[in-house]
Amino acid sequence: MTLADLAFYVFAVITVSAGLMVTVSRNPVHSVLWLILTFLSAAGLMVLMGAEFVAMLLMIVYIGAVAVLFLFVVMMLDVDFAALKGELARAAPLGLLIGVVLIMQITIGLGAWTTAPEAAALRPSPSPEGMENARAIGMLVYDKYIYLFQASGLVLLVAMIGAILLTLRHRKDIKRQNVLQQMWRDPAKTMELKDVKPGQGL
Repeated sequence: MTLADLAFYVFAVITVSAGLMVTVSRNPVHSVLWLILTFLSAAGLMVLMGAEFVAMLLMIVYIGAVAVLFLFVVMMLDVDFAALKGELARAAPLGLLIGVVLIMQITIGLGAWTTAPEAAALRPSPSPEGMENARAIGMLVYDKYIYLFQASGLVLLVAMIGAILLTLRHRKDIKRQNVLQQMWRDPAKTMELKDVKPGQGL
């Protein structure tokens, strides 16, 4: 057994065990921490497969942003976990039925899976000789499919602006800051001097 095989089995066992602990942990904070360990182990598996770019995405996006966001939300929200566990126990039979159906569908799909012999030749990728995974993806995205990449970024930008406009609500009972009005105001009209006599209030 080589060092790469040993590392694969270590990362695989840690990934499966941590993923199981995510679902069986009673404390939601512990579940998020197990989820972070699962992402770390999955990133190690991606490095062993030669997909360094995907491993870095797992580290930066999922661990650095999503998992940390989950952790802050779980720690800051006042969630009634007793009531939540009661709801989960009530919905457990339906969830178990859906899980069994999904496992059956995955088993049928894997059993009928066939790979065409010419599929590898049809895959659009740069020449792999002496080229890292991240550089190959960069050349493919920013060279061959640059216009499609820019179009997808434009679609995401429009979707983000649309989501902001749909959820933006101007309420009249909320005081808002008017920067231009503050900059252009006249100090003579803003301040008023009062002659307060001793023993009297304003």
